[in-house]
Order: sequence, then C-alpha cells, then structure tokens
Amino acid sequence: MKRKKVQVFDIINNIILLLVAVICIYPFLYVFFVACSNGTYLQRGEVSFLPKGFNLEAFKYIMGSTKFHVWTGLRNSFLYTFGGTIVAILTTYVTAYALSRPRLKGRYLLMGAFIVTWVFDAGIIPQYIIYNKLGFIDNPWVMIIPGAINTQFLIITKTFIEGIPGELEEAAVVDGANDWTILTRLYFPLSKTIMATIGTFYAVSIWNQYLIPQIYLKTDNFKVIQQVLKEVVIADAGTSTAFKNVILNGVTLNQQNLKAAAIFVSMLPIVMVYPFVQKYFKKGIMIGAVKG
Repeated sequence: MKRKKVQVFDIINNIILLLVAVICIYPFLYVFFVACSNGTYLQRGEVSFLPKGFNLEAFKYIMGSTKFHVWTGLRNSFLYTFGGTIVAILTTYVTAYALSRPRLKGRYLLMGAFIVTWVFDAGIIPQYIIYNKLGFIDNPWVMIIPGAINTQFLIITKTFIEGIPGELEEAAVVDGANDWTILTRLYFPLSKTIMATIGTFYAVSIWNQYLIPQIYLKTDNFKVIQQVLKEVVIADAGTSTAFKNVILNGVTLNQQNLKAAAIFVSMLPIVMVYPFVQKYFKKGIMIGAVKG
C-alpha cells in the first residue's frame, strides 16, 4: 500500500514538473517558431505552437545584414565573456585566499569594505565620472576590469577556501612551502570546483550585460550582441524603414520574423552552454549558504 502511494506521488510530481518545464521552455520555442514562420501567417496571427511556412530566411537576413552588426556583436560578447571570466576567476581566487588568512592584519576591515561597496551602490553618475577619469569611456576594458571582483562570489570563494583542512597547509609549511607555493600548488588544484562555479556565474553575468556596454561603448566595433539586439528590436520605431516587409526566395519576412531571429541568436549561445554548467550553479548556491 505504501509503495503504491509513493508511486502515485511520483507520477503526480513528474507531471507537475513536466508542466513547469513546458511553461519555461515554450517562450524560447515560440521565439524560434516566429523566426521560422512565413510573415504572412504571422500577420494573420496563425502561429502559436508550431511554425507555419517553415524557413530560415530571417536568420540569413539578420546574420548577413550590413545595418545590424550581429557577427561583430557575437564576437565581442564571446571575447568579453572569455577574457572577463578568466580575469575575474584569478582576481577573486587570489583575493579570497588573502582574506582567508588569519595572519592578515585588517582582513575583517577589508572584507567589510567589500561588503559596504556591494550593498551601498553610489549610482550611475558617480560611476560614470570615475570611469571617465580612468579612460573607460568607449574602451573594451570597461567590460572586464570593473567587474573583476564580485563581492558575492568573493564570499563564496573565501568560504570554500576556509573549509579546506588547515592540516594540509601546515604540512606544506613544514616541507618549506611559502605563500606562493601554497597558493598555486596546494589550494589551486583543490579549488578547481569553486573556480568552475564562480566562473559560470561570471560568464553568465558578463554575457547578459546590457547597461554597462550601452552607457560606455559607443563604437560599433566594440558593441555586444545585446546592443545589436536592442537596435534590431527598435528598428521599426518612428520613421525607420529598416523593417519593411521583404520577400526573400519567395518567403515574406516582416519585423516579427526579424526581431524573433535576432532574439533567438542572442539567447542561443548561453542556452547551449547552460546544461553543461548547471551543476556548478547548484554547487555555488550550496557553498554560499552553508559554511564548511
């Protein structure tokens, strides 16, 4: 009887989870269906669960457009994400190691300074003034250096390092290891999991950045895919003629097709990577919630 109840619960639970999964996935699929449908059917409102008049002309148009620099945006987003993630992992790891050392004088004061600046944000205008003085205006480094250390990820990394048994370090010191050796040859191999975890968080954060590049990056060669997406989405506003209906290879395309194609292209890279790094999100949440 008990086993039967468990089986019934499992079935109901699986059905609920399946429905939740469908609700979460459907918007992404709908964007793809709109991008792949003939514009004529979209104007009639006939596209809902499956594409009608399936074609990939909208993707070809967007990717080959000279007005919207999609390839440049993708390239820059990949470069900023890769470079920014590497820099952020290294700086966060080194800083967390230093702050986890009991012999570091004033470490609580330093940690408090990180937390205060994390909780109390000065705002956009003071930030703009500082970035302007540092030469970050229309400079690609604005996507990497200012975000090199995130206090939340610093706390997670520091907590992880403090959870490593101190006996390992004591044994290394007895063998003549200095701080650099302990940092690079002892803790570094043991911290690969946490570095993969914070690296995942950093990568997703950098890839999804919109406000920072929108404010500070004005040159087309420096823009990220989110800025390109914004240009595509608002291209038909006002008097713009960028998105008048076009016919390619016998397929009618309108602004809905092209917007959906641009949105799908901007989402696809991170959606493809996420299933492979999902476990690190879970580890990061657990490490941040439970010490040791």
